[in-house]
Amino acid sequence: MKINICGVNVSAYKNVVFSLIKIYGIGYKTSVKICKNLKIENKKLIKLNETEKISLIESIRKITIENNLKMLIKENLKRILNLNNFKSFRHKKKLPCRGQRTKTNAKTRKKMNYENI
Repeated sequence: MKINICGVNVSAYKNVVFSLIKIYGIGYKTSVKICKNLKIENKKLIKLNETEKISLIESIRKITIENNLKMLIKENLKRILNLNNFKSFRHKKKLPCRGQRTKTNAKTRKKMNYENI
């Protein structure tokens, strides 16, 4: 059984901390922090009260997640590409842009298939 939280189907029989990780933009540390603030650490999602569910959804809505976060990342990358500096040229050539070496490593970075940005 799955429960819809903020447009994402999340498993109801898992612990709340681990079920929130399925949402894009919420990792383990963020989900632990949310659960500590709401004091619902060791509960399954299906056993939450209505008030706890409502407070959980409200706290998640304060965070940028899913499509909003993906659009924000794309906008930041486009902004970097339009600057025409060293970092943007490295991005365009699909090479590492944070000072890593390329003689022996960076094989996976060179192989990556990026969408047309």
